[in-house]
Amino acid sequence: MAAQTYDLIVIGAGPGGYVAAIRAAQLGLKTCIVEREHMGGICLNWGCIPTKAMLRSSEVFHLMERAKEFGLKADNISYDLDAVVKRSRGVAKQLSSGIGHLMKKNKIDVVMGEATIPAKGQVSVKTDKGTTELSAKNIVLATGARARELPGLEADGNLVWTYKHALQPVRMPKRLLVIGSGAIGIEFASFYNTLGADTTVVEVMDRVLPVEDAEISAFAKKQFVKQGMKIMEKAMVKQLDRAPTADGGTVTAHIEVGGKIQKQEFDTVISAVGIVGNVEGLGLEALGVTIDRTHVVTDAYCRTGVDGLYAIGDIAGAPWLAHKASHEGVMVAELIAGKSVHPVKPESIAGCTYCHPQVASVGYSEAKAKELGYDIKVGRFPFIGNGKAIALGEQEGMVKTVFDAKTGELLGAHMVGAEVTEMIQGYVVGRQLETTEEDLMHTVFPHPTLSEMMHESVLDAFDRVIHM
Repeated sequence: MAAQTYDLIVIGAGPGGYVAAIRAAQLGLKTCIVEREHMGGICLNWGCIPTKAMLRSSEVFHLMERAKEFGLKADNISYDLDAVVKRSRGVAKQLSSGIGHLMKKNKIDVVMGEATIPAKGQVSVKTDKGTTELSAKNIVLATGARARELPGLEADGNLVWTYKHALQPVRMPKRLLVIGSGAIGIEFASFYNTLGADTTVVEVMDRVLPVEDAEISAFAKKQFVKQGMKIMEKAMVKQLDRAPTADGGTVTAHIEVGGKIQKQEFDTVISAVGIVGNVEGLGLEALGVTIDRTHVVTDAYCRTGVDGLYAIGDIAGAPWLAHKASHEGVMVAELIAGKSVHPVKPESIAGCTYCHPQVASVGYSEAKAKELGYDIKVGRFPFIGNGKAIALGEQEGMVKTVFDAKTGELLGAHMVGAEVTEMIQGYVVGRQLETTEEDLMHTVFPHPTLSEMMHESVLDAFDRVIHM
């Protein structure tokens, strides 16, 4: 049977792949998308979206516990973990089915199955009905990534969990160990700690949230400790001794800290030690694609070096963020359609972590800006100086801005506190428009809002702060 021919075939229907397919279809390209498991990929089904739904439940629970502070009465507060999970899965399902609708609307052919690329411009898909052969001048790899598993720390779904198990827990952990304090680890630590788990976080680097500005990491850590979390930095889990029983069991963790091994007992372990790209089984090596530590090596335009083959999103390396994947998807579709495009700059992509308190940042940290040789001015403003934050009962937080002292360019912005994942976008737009400190100072921020702290932080960098 002759192969079906397209202008573009996208492999993987996550936030990179499905967005690339939609943009390509909008530009008049005959497009096909191949997905082996879920429309919407990890992000919609097992990542960004269901975790936020669960974290929202824990946030509401936390506020219910604080009812008295707000002049309210709520007695005998409790939660139903199964119902929390059910809501989270429902949210994920709603969005995942929405992707199918978008594919239909944009007349994109969907093939469910496992793809390989036997030769340049050809895709072979193993479906439940047999094999489907496809061909296209252009192919976009958007196969994403999966949880990294360290030897001896592999997940079993009972005592040791990955993010997937943590999203559909078999029980509520009593004593929880979270290995890794990046976004995934710290969000789950936050969720389970808020619901009452005795939570310990082990981080191999010298601080939690190691990709964030050091000052923000230190502030966040203080809040986590206040909430009862135990944080172990410069520490490594060397071994897990598992003693499973019918209803769970125990795990003895051997944690190396300061050159000595400590043994601690837990009933649940969540491993969040990074991700590995889904590069296997596609036939990439035979095509001549360069793979470095499970990620496809690309240029600034997501080209792999093999004619007509592109890679976007997690498979193409850091930062491992859904919005980066989507933006790359649009860029590649436009490039294939002959449009003039701009590469996606990693330092212009914001990172958001939905722990309690939230953390968000864009651009260079203070240390990175110094390392790059900039003469800098740094501004800070605390939540305690903001009327809206006090009215919300959210006084714990800060906004920090880093400027080039010579040009006034906004080099980086870093925040910790309530709703900072929404506020960061103001600075993202500012950086995109090449805003200087003067533009930001002349901008009128509405009152009373949390966003006023963004203004004050800019003013502070240039010794003009008003409310502090």
